[in-house]
Amino acid sequence: MPDPRLESLVHSLELHSCRSPDAVGGAAASVALIVRPATADLELLLIKRSDRQGDPWSGHMALPGGRRDPADDSALTTAIREAHEEVGIDLMRIGRRLGRLDEVTPRAATPRIVVSPFVFAVPDDTPTVVNHEVQRALWVPVTRLAAPEATTEYLHALESGEQVRFPAIGFQDDIIWGLTYRIIRQFIDLTLTSPEPEAG
Repeated sequence: MPDPRLESLVHSLELHSCRSPDAVGGAAASVALIVRPATADLELLLIKRSDRQGDPWSGHMALPGGRRDPADDSALTTAIREAHEEVGIDLMRIGRRLGRLDEVTPRAATPRIVVSPFVFAVPDDTPTVVNHEVQRALWVPVTRLAAPEATTEYLHALESGEQVRFPAIGFQDDIIWGLTYRIIRQFIDLTLTSPEPEAG
């Protein structure tokens, strides 16, 4: 899938020095940030998680991903497996790995988890087939997520009843916040500042 936007993004990701958070212990997880080169814009795949009791991210906007399985031999394997399970995209067959972003951890005390984000590209006609963990999947133009008018806040209610404000991105009737916001914000910042690769 030759596309100058993807080549520019690859170049930017190659220059990016990925950072890991201070050791926090707990579980490891991975997400796949998947883009496709639509004619008008790069589009990013978002999912809305199904409402599930006991899931701290129930009903949230997210990226395909989940906790590392004992059978997974790497964080990358987890991201690829989860994308196939949740949205039916076989990244091993049709995906192109572009790079990775900084690992992130929740700002709250729990759950204790480290999330590794990997960036992939797929052809612009790639469909999605969601499983029971996903309410719906949608392709969103990156420029829509990066637009100033998409900037908003999310009020998160703590068990104590206190409300905490988090930076967020609004898209249509959905709010993207928390770990997903931080990962997408990283990606947007890289995309908007992607240097042109040197010729030759």
